[in-house]
Amino acid sequence: MNFTTKIDILQNRNPIDYNSKIVSLGSCFAENMGDKFQYFKFQSTINPFGIIFNPVSIEKIMDRVVNEDLFTEADIFFHNERWHCFEVHSDLSHSDATELLTNLNQILVEIKKQLQEATHVIITYGTSWVYRNIEKNAIVANCHKVPQKQFSKELLTVAIIQESIENTIRLIKSINPKCNFIFTVSPVRHLKDGFVENQRSKSHLITAVHNLQSEYFPSYEIMMDELRDYRFYAEDMLHPSQTAIDYIWERFKESTISDMAYPTMDAVESIQKGLQHRPFNPNSESHKKFEGNIQSKIATLVVQYSFMKF
Repeated sequence: MNFTTKIDILQNRNPIDYNSKIVSLGSCFAENMGDKFQYFKFQSTINPFGIIFNPVSIEKIMDRVVNEDLFTEADIFFHNERWHCFEVHSDLSHSDATELLTNLNQILVEIKKQLQEATHVIITYGTSWVYRNIEKNAIVANCHKVPQKQFSKELLTVAIIQESIENTIRLIKSINPKCNFIFTVSPVRHLKDGFVENQRSKSHLITAVHNLQSEYFPSYEIMMDELRDYRFYAEDMLHPSQTAIDYIWERFKESTISDMAYPTMDAVESIQKGLQHRPFNPNSESHKKFEGNIQSKIATLVVQYSFMKF
């Protein structure tokens, strides 16, 4: 028997096409899907502040962006020979405090502009479990390997998550009233929390999003229902394999991307595969002709979509 997760078709409302401007925020699965947008050369920005798993931290960083609340020395700390910020991912940490603040504030200004111009904001929530810094009494986006005794762990309630999502929507709409939102829950299992605890966490996220009756793409459900086999997981048995990511992307494409964009997507993919080709003889006439053909295809696309860079 073939089980297929039901997906509400979004195409009749606000489909994504090559004129769309997309901002994708959230968990590591947001980056998996973001990589697809970038591969197919959509206009997209992916996790400018790095991976952020929980709704409260996403709300907090959006509040800072929308209100242009610049980072200061009070927002960073030194640990393990690097400067960090509890509100962003460790990928942005730096050995120099001034550089870190400059980088964070530059991103803040840039992402506000991108949010003002965005047609679609896609938010992928990863977990309802959060860590609260005891000294600051604040939920953090990343612990940066600070000793666990400095945090308390708690599970966000459905009510708190729902309020946080509503605040996130309100903040972004205050600078971009026409923006469309798509929510999803990451299929990555947080088994360090425990099997039962992971299910509770995901259920809180799913319930909160559905209570808001927002556009929802069921990444988690597709993984659990259609791809319920360990061959669709990576070696860690927690993250989706590339095959699973590709499958979920196809379901996303069918439900959310305008079919008018498909020919361009096919053209871009043809170019991408050509650019990845490694010839036996780079100096051969046939390869030079092959390269010329690719450059011709790129030139044709760039005339129509000047933002595309290969």
